[in-house]
Amino acid sequence: MVTVRGLDSPQLIAAVDELADLLVDTVDDGASIGFLAPLGRAAAVDWWRERADGVAAGRLAVWAALSGDRVVGTVSLAFPDKPNSRHRAELVKLMVHREARGSGLGRRLLTVAEDAAVAAGIILLHLDTETDSPAEHLYRSAGWTRAGVIPDYAASPAGVLRPTTLYYKRVGEEKGGGADVGSDAEADLGASTPTR
Repeated sequence: MVTVRGLDSPQLIAAVDELADLLVDTVDDGASIGFLAPLGRAAAVDWWRERADGVAAGRLAVWAALSGDRVVGTVSLAFPDKPNSRHRAELVKLMVHREARGSGLGRRLLTVAEDAAVAAGIILLHLDTETDSPAEHLYRSAGWTRAGVIPDYAASPAGVLRPTTLYYKRVGEEKGGGADVGSDAEADLGASTPTR
């Protein structure tokens, strides 16, 4: 049984070793998520520890999928800090451990993040993913819209420059005059967010 729960900053720190293992596994499998292979475990631990400040400040919301005490998946939402963009968020670092793939966990994590965004008043989500990667199928099948492709955007874990595809999805309804839409998103997406 896999459970998905939101992590506050102390919970993220407590799970940093498991999150680091997931990050290393994802990079080792060739996913282009910002790192070159081989990714050392210490570097992965440090990267996750650095995320704790963003979670504490409300700039980042992180969910972990747990099989027992083991983290087998994660997804995050990053929030802009500019007043004119508080209605949107970026979906980042959707990862599923190789051993947990094919179970629908990626879709489940995506749905958790989308639902939490709607509950927080977010009306627009966006992301980027390596062009022609397996992740593209997930996003298209979940109703995300392809906005375009940027050539040579990022190096794959093997160091080869690859294009990235930009996607967006409207997930909520605009409320009010727009300037305050999503202004409380950071507070609403803490550890008290309902999980599945």
